[in-house]
Amino acid sequence: MQLASAVDPQLADLSNKLIYSAMVVYTLAMFAHMIEWTFGSRGAVAVRSKEQAGTLAETVATVEKKAAKKVTVTVAGAGGGTTTLTRTAVAGEGATVVTSGRAAEEEDGPGAAGTNEKADLAGRIAVSFTVLAVLLHGGGIVARGLSVSRWPWGNMYEFSCAFAFAMTAAYLVLLAARKKVRWLGLPVVVAVLLTLGIATTTLYTDSEQLVPALHSPWLAIHVSTAIFCGGAFYAAFIATLLYLGKDSFEKRTAAGLTTGPLGTSASIWRRLPAASTFDKLSYRINALVFPLWTFTIIAGAIWAEAAWGKYWEWDPKETWSFITWVAYACYLHARATAGWKGRKAAYLALAAFACWLFNYYGVNIFVTGKHSYAGI
Repeated sequence: MQLASAVDPQLADLSNKLIYSAMVVYTLAMFAHMIEWTFGSRGAVAVRSKEQAGTLAETVATVEKKAAKKVTVTVAGAGGGTTTLTRTAVAGEGATVVTSGRAAEEEDGPGAAGTNEKADLAGRIAVSFTVLAVLLHGGGIVARGLSVSRWPWGNMYEFSCAFAFAMTAAYLVLLAARKKVRWLGLPVVVAVLLTLGIATTTLYTDSEQLVPALHSPWLAIHVSTAIFCGGAFYAAFIATLLYLGKDSFEKRTAAGLTTGPLGTSASIWRRLPAASTFDKLSYRINALVFPLWTFTIIAGAIWAEAAWGKYWEWDPKETWSFITWVAYACYLHARATAGWKGRKAAYLALAAFACWLFNYYGVNIFVTGKHSYAGI
């Protein structure tokens, strides 16, 4: 892409307006998702009551009428023949019934809307608002790049806008693929609003040309992969938090308690997927993105050699990128080690994401280094 010395103020102003418009529509989507979760609680209560009634009826029927079955045993005879013995066995008290599939408490919930039609309508409206918002959001990013004829992620403001866009786009792609992830809509929209809020108030810089060190094709390669990794790490972070919460809820339910962790409503947790689903989702995302994060660091080192003459100088950004890589490597290794699955590994995943978060915000805002040109 050819670099231009001038800045188009009209396109830069259009970019700002589109970003602010997207934030307004994201806010409407957030409220719609909140309505979905609120009305969905009524449907969840109805579903739970029906399940309990069905379970009670099955228990009574089992007690009144024991299940009879025939057991066939084949015995080898001394002369090479066989003898077949058949008897009828009645399953009484103490019998063990083996079923396939996951236990009832491990089944995925019905989703944010439960079985409530009003809640489902609110959820669909929320998705429509999100689609409109991401179109405005994407238009703002494109206009920002066109205003200076370069890739629109040359500073922290632009990176944050692109990062928030990547989160939303990934969520919508999953919905388009008919994945039942509408429960992810509220945390995604909230995160996007927080990211854009920080970007527009604290990280904002006027549209301008890049410093000479950033005049490289590696800008598109290195930064774009970092943006994708950030969005994926955030999705895994949400899945990990929900895993810990749902796992605690399932344990509380087994202990006879009627509320969720920290006194939250049990209806919320019943509508979410099972803890094992969250655990697998978090692991798969982190395992998939880890090689790409490795490539991001390598690409950055190659770019550093071209710009500064050295592949690695332990700049604060380089150091914390490596620390983040080690943290995620420890998490993936823990998942493959006996005794470190479940909550222990989840805590490592949270620590790894905290490293990534500090690498992005903390290093750029509070630490001075060669990446200080990022726009603070």
